[in-house]
This record gives sequence, C-alpha cells and structure tokens, in this order.
Amino acid sequence: MDVGVVGEARRESCLVTHVVTGKGGAPMRAMWKGAVSFGLVNVPVKLYSATENHDISFRQVHRADGGQIRYQRVCSVCGDVVAFDDVAKGYETPDGQMVVLTDEDLAALPNQSSKEVAVAKFVPAGQIDPMLFDKPYYLEPEKAATKAYALLRDALLAADRVALVTVSIRQRMTMAVLRVHDDVIVLQTLMWPDEIRAADQVNLGDTGHASDKELAMASMLVDSLSGDYDPAEFEDDYAGAVAALVDSKVTGAAVIEAPAAAADTGEVVDLLEALQRSVDRAKAARGEPVTPAVPAASSAASAAAAPAQRAAAAKTTPAKTAATKATAAKTAAAKTTAAKTTAAKTAATKKTATRKAG
Repeated sequence: MDVGVVGEARRESCLVTHVVTGKGGAPMRAMWKGAVSFGLVNVPVKLYSATENHDISFRQVHRADGGQIRYQRVCSVCGDVVAFDDVAKGYETPDGQMVVLTDEDLAALPNQSSKEVAVAKFVPAGQIDPMLFDKPYYLEPEKAATKAYALLRDALLAADRVALVTVSIRQRMTMAVLRVHDDVIVLQTLMWPDEIRAADQVNLGDTGHASDKELAMASMLVDSLSGDYDPAEFEDDYAGAVAALVDSKVTGAAVIEAPAAAADTGEVVDLLEALQRSVDRAKAARGEPVTPAVPAASSAASAAAAPAQRAAAAKTTPAKTAATKATAAKTAAAKTTAAKTTAAKTAATKKTATRKAG
C-alpha cells in the first residue's frame, strides 16, 4: 500500500500538520489583557504573540494504513490509565522525592495572576545582553487608551531607551522590556540571569590567538562579505521543500530534487590559503576581478627549479650563439659566390655585345 496517500478523506491529515505561512496564517488572537503603568499613567492593552514558528511538525502514523499513533497516560506506580482530570503537577526534589502541587497551592503563589505591566525604570538598550532576550509580543491599545499608548511609544522613541518591566504571563512572573518596532510597542520577555549558562563551561582548548597575517587576511574576508542586513535575502528552504514533497505525494506529481551544492574538492593547505580562497570566492560573487593566487606548493617547486633552469639556459646560450655565427658565415659565403657568378655573367655578356658590334 502507498503510505504517501492513504485515502481521499485523510490525505491532508495523516502525514504532516498544516504548514502555516506568515502572511496567510490565521488572524492573531489576544492571549492576554492587562495594563501598562508608568507613574500615574495607565494604558490598557492586549497582548499578541509577535512571532510564529514555521518548523515542520510531523505526526507519528502507522506505516501500513496511515493511522495516527495515540498515547495513553499510564501511572508508573499502579499501572492504571489516568484520566486528564486526575493529572496534577508534581515537582521532583534533588533526592528523588515527588511533591504533588494542587491548584490551590499554585493559586497562592505571588503575582501569578497579575494583569499589570509595571515599569520599573527606563534603561539604555545597549546595557541588556542579547543573550537575555526571549519571546516578543505586540501590545495593542484598547480603544479608550490610544492617546496614552501613543504617549508611551513616543516617550520611548524620544528617550532612545527601553522600559524595564515585570509581567506575569502563563502564571509565571518574569522580567521584560518595552521597545518600539514599526510604531508598535513590543513587550519582549527576558531570561533570568541565572538561566544563562556560564561561558566558562565551554572547553576552548589551546586556541591561542591568530597571527598578524591570518588576522589581516580575515579582515579582508570580512570586508569582502560586508553588507546590510536584508531578511528578504534568506528563506526557509527546508519548509518549502517539505511542502513541495507533501504536495507531490497528494497529487502524484514527480518529486523535483533540489540541485546539490558544488563541492570544493581542492585541498586546503593551511589557514592562510583557506582565507585567500574565501576572499577570492567572495570577490567573484560580487563580480570583482580576482587575481589567481599561486599555490604555496607550486611556488616552492618553482623556486627550487629556478637555479637549474638558469644553469640550463646559460649552457644553451653559447651553443645557440655559435650556431648563429656559423649560419651567418655560410650565408655570407653564399652571397659572395652569387655576386661573383653574377659579375662573370655580366662580363661575358658585354664581350659578346662588343664582338657583334665589330
């Protein structure tokens, strides 16, 4: 049985979830309502997710008939199938104990249901490490709060700062910043500092530092590849390929394989040569003239062969000179003989003419 298409009624659901596009997706829905407060100014707003995930999500299906695989919630202690209403939240302690938390326990947590976005201070955006940035949300003003919304937005732009705030989303208090994007106030949540792993956990080994020549060549490569960020230059090739593959499975069309990238089979001798090739490739991509570089191995071989070539040339030159002189001598002798022959013929002609005249 063809596992690509398992029946008209289930063609669009048995293999892959719907791929949502940015402009053609479902309309945004407010996921939270609250108010931004700074000083005595209060701005009622709605919260919308500013991003959407385009990752391809596959469903697990039965290979034979395309039926979706279902899972049951089974208790690891008693082995019973547990209904959703009987599922609670549990926290496992470092020593392995499981602490069950009830809805009443969670409701008692501080600020878990707060609908206020309180501005703590306005800070320069450059002071916040980009590692801390998490998820962005659009803030939309309620109809009666458009003027206060515009005031906060314009104040952020005029101060060239971001507002550091606290907010509770999905029952968890977190830090966030308010900034402006395309005339819309964006609330972007922040990671807590202790959620960022220490960089000293990365084992760099004996990396050392680049040499002056390597750094100079790398700087040339940076200059060759420098430009402005344009998101339109990049696209999600994988998502498009999966969508085309699914469409071909549904319609029965032939699958068009993407052309493979040309592989660089040239052996890179060292880092400097790799940098030089990278610079040349970047220049060629920009349409700039590229001066072919002589490989290090070829240069060394040419340098080693130069003395022998000069010696051979020195031996060849006298021989060529002698041969040239001999040729010149033969040519001169031939010319002399020809001249004598011509003179003799001329004299004979004159004598014959004199006799006829007498």
